[in-house]
Amino acid sequence: MFKIARRTLLTLTLAAAAFPALAVEMGDDGLHKTPWQRDTFKDLREDLAEANAEGKRLLVMVEQRGCIYCKKMHEEVYPDPEITQMIEENFFVIQINMFGDVEVTDFDGETLPEKDMVQKWGVLFTPTNLYFPEEVPEGVSAKDATVSQVPGAFGKLTTYNMMQWVLDHGYDGDEPFQKYHARQVVLQQEQGKLKVDN
Repeated sequence: MFKIARRTLLTLTLAAAAFPALAVEMGDDGLHKTPWQRDTFKDLREDLAEANAEGKRLLVMVEQRGCIYCKKMHEEVYPDPEITQMIEENFFVIQINMFGDVEVTDFDGETLPEKDMVQKWGVLFTPTNLYFPEEVPEGVSAKDATVSQVPGAFGKLTTYNMMQWVLDHGYDGDEPFQKYHARQVVLQQEQGKLKVDN
C-alpha cells in the first residue's frame, strides 16, 4: 500500500513538473491570472505613469473566457522562465476582458466598459497584446498610441523577440519586426542565449 501511494505521489510530482500549465490560475471571469498582471483601476494614464515610475513599459493584454489561444499563451509560452523574467522585469501588464463590464479610461479620457473600449480600439481577436510608448500625447486614444499591436498566439521566440523589439524601440527604426526577429533568432541560436524550444 505504501509503495502504491509513494509511486502515485511521484507520478503526480513529475506530472506537475512536466506540465506547469496545470498550475495556471483561472479567475472568476474565466481569464487566466498570473502574478505579473496588475490589478488597477484600468485608467491607462495612471497605469502608464506607474509603469514609467517603475522603469517598465505598459502592456495591455485583451483576452476572453474560453479563448484557446489565450490558454496556449498562458500555459505554454508565458511560463517559460526566460519569458516570465522578461515580463516581470520590463513590463507593467494590464488585462482587459474582451466582453467585460469593468470601466476602462482611455488615454484620451473617455471611460467605457471593457467590451465597449475593445470595440473602440478595433480589437477583433484574443489574445491581442497592445504595447505602448513611454509617453502618450494628450487626447490620443490607445488605438492610435500603440507602438505594436499583436493579435493571436505566437511561439516563445516570437513573443520574446517582440518584447525585446519594443524595449529596444525597434518601431522607431527602419527595420520591421519580421526582419529583426529573423536576425535575432540566428544570433540567439549561435550564442545559445535563448533556451526556449520554439
